[in-house]
Amino acid sequence: MWFTWRQGGAKRSVYKSGGDGVGLGVRRGSRPRLPMALFCLRFAPPPPFLSALPSIFRTVRMRTLRHPGARGLPSRHCHGQGSEEGATIMTTDNGTADHGTTHRQIDAGIMDPSTDGDLLRHHILDFRQMTQFAEAPWIFDQADGVRLRDTDGHWYIDGLSGVFVASLGYGNTKVIEAIERQLRTLHFAPPLHGTSIPALDLASRLRRLAPEAMQGRHGPGIKILSGGSEATEAALKLARQYWKQAGHPRKYKVIARYGGYHGATMGSLSATGGWERKSVFEPLVPGFLHHHQPHTYMEAFAHLPADEAAEAAGLMAANMVGRMIENEDPETVAAIIVEPMSISAAGFVVPMASYYRRLRELCDKHHVLLIYDEIITGFGRLGEWFGANFYGVAPDLLCCGKGMGGGYVPVSAVIIAGHVWEAFLGDPADRREFHHGHTFAGNPVASAAGCAAIDEMEARDLPGNAKAQGAYVRGRLQALQREFPDVICDVRGGGLLQGFEFDRVRYPKSTKPAKKFEAIARKHGFIARCGDEYVAFAPPLVIERADLDELLNRATDVLHEMVG
Repeated sequence: MWFTWRQGGAKRSVYKSGGDGVGLGVRRGSRPRLPMALFCLRFAPPPPFLSALPSIFRTVRMRTLRHPGARGLPSRHCHGQGSEEGATIMTTDNGTADHGTTHRQIDAGIMDPSTDGDLLRHHILDFRQMTQFAEAPWIFDQADGVRLRDTDGHWYIDGLSGVFVASLGYGNTKVIEAIERQLRTLHFAPPLHGTSIPALDLASRLRRLAPEAMQGRHGPGIKILSGGSEATEAALKLARQYWKQAGHPRKYKVIARYGGYHGATMGSLSATGGWERKSVFEPLVPGFLHHHQPHTYMEAFAHLPADEAAEAAGLMAANMVGRMIENEDPETVAAIIVEPMSISAAGFVVPMASYYRRLRELCDKHHVLLIYDEIITGFGRLGEWFGANFYGVAPDLLCCGKGMGGGYVPVSAVIIAGHVWEAFLGDPADRREFHHGHTFAGNPVASAAGCAAIDEMEARDLPGNAKAQGAYVRGRLQALQREFPDVICDVRGGGLLQGFEFDRVRYPKSTKPAKKFEAIARKHGFIARCGDEYVAFAPPLVIERADLDELLNRATDVLHEMVG
């Protein structure tokens, strides 16, 4: 056990090791003063005064974190397993980490939070039953590059970029330094009174990167926020307010897709198309309608080659949206919201470009705004800056987040096409300004992180890397499909968002083969996005070929294990 006290503002620890000896644990690089040096002598048993001072010395449970490599960094060949040798991390008062030799100290008063069952049951995770999680918790404590480490010392290749967030990988020094500089300068700017230089800098970058068709006479408007749900919520409110100010006050309905996911707030959840995540909160916000995803109509064109069938199914789906607009009365429909590529528990959907071209035509015809939810697909994920560039079809409102800041600080935004934003400008007496706000919207630290992340993406051409590496991943997955023709029925995606679907004849929907894949993948030391029937890979945009090969080799091993 460890006994902890303070000396000179630093935390010091005595560790009772093995039998009856006591040794001294200090931060590496520090020099014990004379009183501390006396403790370096080993003696048995521990002196009585240590146990007599419970208010000063606290026992903290210790666990050895085994991992390969110097300074605790991952080995490319660890395959999710640890070695007996590695670096120590001893946490200090300010939360920083020191690398020592054998142990990691959990500084949590009198308990180790990663093994305290009561705490785990009361720490709420997303879509997770905490009584079950507490029985087998999965807790991460370190990351580097494209790898994550858990508190058992196992390293994993992050084939999901966190949750499509860590686009720059882990430990990007330029983003971290930008955050540190901003923290020392201005960590918060009161949004009721004004803005900050970093927020203006981020808005400038977003205006420059926005698709050309969104520029307008004066350029697009930019609303900086914190999270993806905030961005989609803001876009929905922008659409409704826009039509009131554009002379069409009856336009309020929003058409979304079944199977789409747009966030967890009440408005964005109302747009979400899966009942599993929203039925317990119903009734939700009125005015939301849903149409079917393009792949729903594929069976009607099963006699055609795959690409032709996808094209025809997409056009049928889009035309059904046109009918919905007409049946609802075009003067009541404000917007259509879609994800360029939809990936959720409901499936992984990759429509054809013709589908979006037809949606754009319908929106223009009926005076309906087109909203792209690019929280996942934006900022290089598809090999282009945005899904709008990937498909060559621009929206009126574009929501972005997740990878936009690389996950270092939460940041998101809505890009508002110039012709839409003009409706919000005018005399203050007209109250045309956007009636929406959040305390942390446009936070200077988050904005600085976003600026640094975008600068890194541009300097390293990460959209280009995503396109090149994504083509390689697609080729590898297609090779797997040829190797397992009765296991994999389809490979699809764009850029570094690629995946495959399990054959529904061999694996009926009720068997949930992708969930089995996910469980085995953890043993093989990698993380992927797994629905019930599909597996998708979305690693950090900085990933290199050697890491991709290792990731895909492990995925191949998982398939071999599944098939037997």
